Amino acid sequence: MFKDQLREPFELVLKEYLDICPRGRHAHTFFELIYIVSGTGTQVINDLEMPYQKGNLFLVAPNDNHLFKISTTTQFFFIRFNNVFIQASKKDEDLLRQLELILQNSRNEPECILKSEADKHYVNVLMEMIIAEHLGSGLFHKELIRQLVNTLLVVIARNISKDFPEKIAEASEDKTLDILQYIQSNIYYPERLRADAIGTSLHISPHYLGRYFKKQTNETLQEYILSYKMKLIENRLLHSNMRMKEIADEFGFTDKSHMTRAFKKYRGINPSEFKKAG
Repeated sequence: MFKDQLREPFELVLKEYLDICPRGRHAHTFFELIYIVSGTGTQVINDLEMPYQKGNLFLVAPNDNHLFKISTTTQFFFIRFNNVFIQASKKDEDLLRQLELILQNSRNEPECILKSEADKHYVNVLMEMIIAEHLGSGLFHKELIRQLVNTLLVVIARNISKDFPEKIAEASEDKTLDILQYIQSNIYYPERLRADAIGTSLHISPHYLGRYFKKQTNETLQEYILSYKMKLIENRLLHSNMRMKEIADEFGFTDKSHMTRAFKKYRGINPSEFKKAG
């Protein structure tokens, strides 16, 4: 099986119209957003299949094996980015947050990642603009492409956030999603994750907040915060060159040892072993 490499941090590729998947089954060392410009067929990721059509958008993670079974002539547009791009995004905290939400909550399933009908329309417009700028060479076109891609990531993050709370019952109130989104947005700020801070921000009594969250999600507020934080740390370990102390500082641990103990309790191995295994 082929395994593609990406030499640049960021790459856009508009394919010619295809009747057969030219690569066959293959994998990447990078993340890839795949937009269906036209055509129909089946997307296959890790042997899971899902029909595709014009306007669908898929996310393929590193080391996923995938291929397309093309039914009618198809044109694909690829947006590819690697860990160098993710590291560089630390200069833009908002972009980094969107990337982390996308990468952390991607389910490695072949379904279209756009859930909202309105957002599907927005993405179609964004993609038309990105492709037009990619094919052209107008003034500031690189800067415009970057801004358009950033906007695309925000839209994707919004759609993924609609889908991430697996443990929440279908009858759960919207307030539960507000709590989850607040936690994800403030995960780097321990002082904002206290029950009183969350309650004040969302207009919920801190005494009621814990009971409400446990009832809706079947886990405590602190369990969810720790779980989400550890998953982000996993992304740091796998997709960045940050030192352990830098990661510990970023997530509000007192020192590297404190983070190591928490990570080992959560994952069963220490962060260094996890990074090597990845």
